[in-house]
Amino acid sequence: MNKIISIFFSKVNPQPKAQLFLAFFFTAFTVVALGIDSVFFTKHYFDARTMVNIAAIIYFSLLFFTADVTLRKLMVVMVFLSYIGELIFCKLLGMYEYRTPLIPLYVPFGHAIVYASGYIFAHTAWVINHEKQFQRFFAVFYIVLFLAVGIFLNDVFSLFFGSLFFVLLKRKHWQNLYYCIALCVIFIELVGTYFQCWTWVPKTYGIIPAANPPMGAVFFYAGGDVLLVKIISVWDQRKIKTIA
Repeated sequence: MNKIISIFFSKVNPQPKAQLFLAFFFTAFTVVALGIDSVFFTKHYFDARTMVNIAAIIYFSLLFFTADVTLRKLMVVMVFLSYIGELIFCKLLGMYEYRTPLIPLYVPFGHAIVYASGYIFAHTAWVINHEKQFQRFFAVFYIVLFLAVGIFLNDVFSLFFGSLFFVLLKRKHWQNLYYCIALCVIFIELVGTYFQCWTWVPKTYGIIPAANPPMGAVFFYAGGDVLLVKIISVWDQRKIKTIA
């Protein structure tokens, strides 16, 4: 087992250009994959979820093998963390539901792809070199977005959790990483709900009005990242102790 872990996380040859291409291409991949898993495609052609599951795992693997050690660890842990999150938010709390009772296999791998894409964008030289400008732009963009859906769509969910998103960002020193991940999340949520691959309930917990999808959902991804980083930190500390 240790030898397998060593192969995946020690002998790494990062490919920045390839991973940047994959991060950008994730938008096209998302549209095609979720379009094939859509209600329309399933009714008029056939249920292609197995194809989408395989495609997501392949795309995840391509991103994984072009990434550095840190991102590889984040992606692997994200898959497991995402599945736990699905069980909590989808099955336990009933905040949204998929077109079938079962959670699609592509979902946890898709979350890792979304996370990795945002991570890659945030670590490009362009974003790093214009850090302050991006922070100001994103702050205004998300404030306007949360207020707009709250006022015009009665999306109280986004007003509340959008506020918590900024509280978390303040604690994380307004890192563009969270903004970039949130942008990828918004994209995939809009595409997924458009194709009816999943649907958010009109009232979260039966009380809080929410749009379909609610933009405030980005808070849960940001919060998940905080937990994700802590898990990786524990992983690295245990590895150091083992070597010592």
